[in-house]
Amino acid sequence: MTDAPVAVAPELLRFAVVAAFVPTAELAPLARAADELGYDALCLGDHVVDLETIETPYPYSSSGERRWDTAMEWPDPWVMAGNLAAVTQRLSFFTSIYVTAMRNPYVVAKAVGTAAVVSGGRVKLGVGVGWCREEFELLEADFSTRGKRTDEALALLRRLWTEPWVSSEGPFYPAPRLTMRPMPPVEVPILVGGLSDVAIRRAARHDGWISDIMPTDDAIAVAGRLAALRDADAPRAEVVVALNDALVADDFARAAVGGVTEVMTQPWYYYHGRDASLEQKIDGLERFKRDVLDPLRG
Repeated sequence: MTDAPVAVAPELLRFAVVAAFVPTAELAPLARAADELGYDALCLGDHVVDLETIETPYPYSSSGERRWDTAMEWPDPWVMAGNLAAVTQRLSFFTSIYVTAMRNPYVVAKAVGTAAVVSGGRVKLGVGVGWCREEFELLEADFSTRGKRTDEALALLRRLWTEPWVSSEGPFYPAPRLTMRPMPPVEVPILVGGLSDVAIRRAARHDGWISDIMPTDDAIAVAGRLAALRDADAPRAEVVVALNDALVADDFARAAVGGVTEVMTQPWYYYHGRDASLEQKIDGLERFKRDVLDPLRG
């Protein structure tokens, strides 16, 4: 075991453009621009519905209120990944966060696996256990067992994507011997979100961790915890983070040296703010490339 994060060379730090709060009609031109400019990925959010009134507090704001209003668009991330893969060459796609426990895992495996096939293997699955009890109830999913069902589902997904025949005796998702095709052309990485000890341990068992917005020092601390939980000979865990205090290339380089492997960002915020037009968003991508990506990558 190791007790320190494995440093990432700053020039190898990946950058993912966050598609949350972006109108659906802008996603294709934004993805094409990100692809051409050398960004690595596009990060897609997930909600099936937005309920007008909920009692469950949103866990990632001090007030418990959601960060968005009900006019926000939430297109299905796997439909979008397949669509955007068709108009890009190298950009990859992942979710932050997809709530597997609200769905049947066989349906999840089919959607993600198909997106992996049509994109040529350019997808990763970012998952969380979910927070909105009312959305679970609407989809007839048990909120109280969501952690245990997530663990069983993730193990089942991996098998459905890699084994020609699968059967399951799990308590939540039993199945007779079956096959699911087409199978992804390469292994689909699974990244786990959440700040609890249970979530960090779950991330260590899979391919890495994906965060909410946080300071660089906190992200580096999680990278260290992940490294300590993984065997020394295991591949380095991915640490995918939205940093709220990184502004210039040196800030991102420090995060990479601390173990962050990929940064989620909306570069137009730095130059034009949240309500940027499509033209301003693309301008923000171009300027952030000049100001951050190019200095890091030489």
